[in-house]
Amino acid sequence: MLLENAPENPLELFQKWFFEVDKYFSEDENNAMTISTIGLDGFPKSRVVLLKKFTYEGFIFYTNYNSEKGKAIAKNPNVCLSFFWHGAERQVIIKGKAEKIAPNLSDGYFESRPIGSQLGALASNQSEVVPDRAFLEEKLKALEHEYEGKAIERPKYWGGYIVKPVELEFWQGRPNRLHDRIRYQMQTDYNWKIERLSP
Repeated sequence: MLLENAPENPLELFQKWFFEVDKYFSEDENNAMTISTIGLDGFPKSRVVLLKKFTYEGFIFYTNYNSEKGKAIAKNPNVCLSFFWHGAERQVIIKGKAEKIAPNLSDGYFESRPIGSQLGALASNQSEVVPDRAFLEEKLKALEHEYEGKAIERPKYWGGYIVKPVELEFWQGRPNRLHDRIRYQMQTDYNWKIERLSP
């Protein structure tokens, strides 16, 4: 990857890579991303979530706002996203700030989910201790009976976040471990500074 060929806006490069992976490396789940937060205990924690949408403003995913990650984001919205596409030998690391999206957008996405996923959001107090699996299955069964034939309203504790990037690093595997690393950093004038990093 030549620095002079890099677009001014990193979201253009992300879109290009994302669609290329989807087209040529279908074995990779291209929207699976690792999100790292700083927990209430002061330790970083990483887990895989699914990217549901990306725009020039940022990257959107959905979760339980009362989950461990939701509580971490409420205290410290600085997060890191990481995509690794093994087949393409590509990685993208994104630093940014997470914030809740508008409730109507969360409503729209929740309505588009399968009924089972909607009920699952109601059944699970994400990250809370439960006595056993049977507890969850019984709770889900009761909800299936309660909502049979009824519309399911999005719970207020469940919804979307958008991660607005301040830095993106694109990594492309190369022979002899002389990999390409291109970093974009948001400047105070909202333009992007582009640099090549040593592998």
